[in-house]
Amino acid sequence: MKKLLLINPVGQKSGYLLSKFSTFSPLGLAYVAAVTPANWDVKIADENFDPFVYEEADLVAITALTSNINRAYEIAGIYRKQNIKVIIGGIHASMYSDEVSQYADAVVVGEVEGIWEKVINDFENNRLSAKYIGPRIDLTQFNIRPRRELLHPHYLWNSVQTSRGCPFECHFCSVSRYLGKKYRQRRADDVLDELEDIKGEYIAFVDDNLIGYSVESKSRAVKIFEGMIKRGLEKKWWMQTSINAAEDEQIVELAAKAGCMFVFIGFESISKNTLKDMKKEVNLKIGVDNYKKIVHTFHKHGIGILGAFIIGNDFESPAYYKQLANFLVHSGIDIVQITILTPLPGTKLMEQLIQENRLIYQKFPQDWDKYRFSYMVHHPREVEIDTIYIGNNYIKNRLYSFPNYQFRLLKSILNLRNLTNFHSALKLNQALKKGWQSSHYFKKYARNSQ
Repeated sequence: MKKLLLINPVGQKSGYLLSKFSTFSPLGLAYVAAVTPANWDVKIADENFDPFVYEEADLVAITALTSNINRAYEIAGIYRKQNIKVIIGGIHASMYSDEVSQYADAVVVGEVEGIWEKVINDFENNRLSAKYIGPRIDLTQFNIRPRRELLHPHYLWNSVQTSRGCPFECHFCSVSRYLGKKYRQRRADDVLDELEDIKGEYIAFVDDNLIGYSVESKSRAVKIFEGMIKRGLEKKWWMQTSINAAEDEQIVELAAKAGCMFVFIGFESISKNTLKDMKKEVNLKIGVDNYKKIVHTFHKHGIGILGAFIIGNDFESPAYYKQLANFLVHSGIDIVQITILTPLPGTKLMEQLIQENRLIYQKFPQDWDKYRFSYMVHHPREVEIDTIYIGNNYIKNRLYSFPNYQFRLLKSILNLRNLTNFHSALKLNQALKKGWQSSHYFKKYARNSQ
């Protein structure tokens, strides 16, 4: 049998990503393994747990984000020196295929499942092409199970994907370009059958929005939640969804009864002007003044909130950071993720900043290592970069220092009224606090952040 080695490379890891509560399995590689012909021996090598060690293979395939693409190139180079063919795929390869093609024998652009059989066939017949473009999959006809047995057994979360695509075009996000603007959904029964087969208790729905954007998608979500209850699956899980999910309290209640511990919601900013610049239309429609109502709706049913916010936008100020910190301490949001605005390949933001010559780090590919949401990699308008770093430290100091940290955790346990759900909130808070304290700007800007 020929051997296919699938590699999940890992670049620099923060304290946050060292936690099992915030680390996720390379589901895409498990799907690649599932569509690989049976006459191949397949192994997944995962640097989340084991440092890369060279091993023989007939063919190597690597997936990578922008932040770890240089590690992918490094590993690819080791194999290519041994005349072993290397294929690179994933979102960075899909956005910057010309760059990636310099470091791989073949690049897969887009979704791999519909093109992988041809890739393998071409390799076996010594006619591997430089680029393959995967078609958008009809998920109603897609019932391939990822080969979970090849994933590292120490992952806490069993990742499940039930949909692809996004109709929105937030200026910092490349999902709609990568997976299309059409929201494609798997059938509810297919999802439930997969969940029933998963032995682990903890599930991470890695959809960009599990509930979706339409009456049809909400109906499918209801079927999934009701099915989890009726089948007695007893899973504990979390999902990503948009802020407007709270408008339908029936869905929230069903999610809670089906085992939802917390939801990831992109609040992004408490500035209306910033939300306009981000093209965050749903948040503008709901309104910043209603953020706390959204949180309360989920809390009524014992579901925690992981709220994502982005700083480093144009026109921010120390006054804004103080306002944001005050809001976050008293908002009731159980887990706060604050990232620095990062222009990634395939985003409108990146295109704008290149056009305006505002990128600071543009010696690619080596500078991609800085594109990981913790560096300012562009010049913002009317705000100094040091001001943003100091603001970042100030907000996190407010969140994680006595007595605010203890106050926030006490509020969470009272709001959630569920020890399992609170435990997940506690662990993620600990991971985020550790990530902040291990960051490159923690000590440098600490004195200015009080």
